[in-house]
This record gives sequence, C-alpha cells and structure tokens, in this order.
Amino acid sequence: MPNHTRIRPTPQEYAAFYAGYVDLVPDGDVIRVLEQGRKDTKKLLGKLSETQAAHRYAPDKWTIKTVLGHIADAERVFTYRALWFARGAADPLPGWDENAWAKESNFDAQTLKDLMQNYEAVRDATLSLVRAFPEAVWTRTGTANNKPVSVRGLIWVTAGHEIHHLKILRERYLT
Repeated sequence: MPNHTRIRPTPQEYAAFYAGYVDLVPDGDVIRVLEQGRKDTKKLLGKLSETQAAHRYAPDKWTIKTVLGHIADAERVFTYRALWFARGAADPLPGWDENAWAKESNFDAQTLKDLMQNYEAVRDATLSLVRAFPEAVWTRTGTANNKPVSVRGLIWVTAGHEIHHLKILRERYLT
C-alpha cells in the first residue's frame, strides 16, 4: 500500500470537533482500518434479529438500525467531500445535520438486512474511491461546514466515525 494511507492527518487537516474520531483510528494504513471496520460492523450487527435491531437504549435515542444507517449516511457525506476536494473543486461544501437526516431517513422501516447491504455498498464504494486516489490528492484541502479539511482528514474521520459508533453500540445497546 502507498505510504500516504499511513500518514495520520495533523489537527489542521480537520475541524476540532472531529478530533475524537481521528484519535480513535489506530496507527497504520487507514484503508486496512476501513476494511477491518466492515468486518467488525458485520460481526457486531449481522446476526441481530429485527427486534434487537429496533432497540433503543433510551426513549430519545436512535435505534440500532438508525445508527447503522447513520454510519452509511455519514460515510457518503465524508467521502463525497473527499472526492470533491481530490478532484480539485474549490467551492466550499455545506454542513449537514445528522439528527435532521435521521428523522427523514426511514431507517426503522427498513430491514436490518437491507441496511447492512446499503452499508456494505457504501463501504465498497469508499474503498474503491480511496484506493484509486493518487498520493498528491491526499493533502488537498477545501472547506466543508465552514472549516478547512483535507482529503486525508476526511478519510480518517470516516474510519474513526465508524469506530466511535461501534463502541457506543457495544457499550450502550448490546450489553
């Protein structure tokens, strides 16, 4: 694997509110972390029943299905931003409200199997995209949600975001 996938982004390459996600990503190749994330997500959620997947750990919290759908939605947003900046586009990109999106998502009406297939399709697309990025684009930057961010920062945020939510699922939903 090329070296650029192993270089951790500096704090200047992502907004401060993403630092917790980046910090969760282990040292090494971020593509391998994304590959492992797919395995971890499938192992954790793949055998749940529909009843289990509809669980909320508190009345005002998302269901497991919504968390899984959110992981896929966020990955789409982060990797679209990465693609945008990798291709040299200079226009800033807007932020997004994940809670508003979750309300409009209809994830709870979908089957867990369908949500897993969606998640896997998104991850396949992410891996295909980032494996094809030439080294020069990993440090390209742009503005998203009024904050500077690099392509590399976005890919590490993507990986850390999934790790964050899997940790929450293990600790609060599946104990």
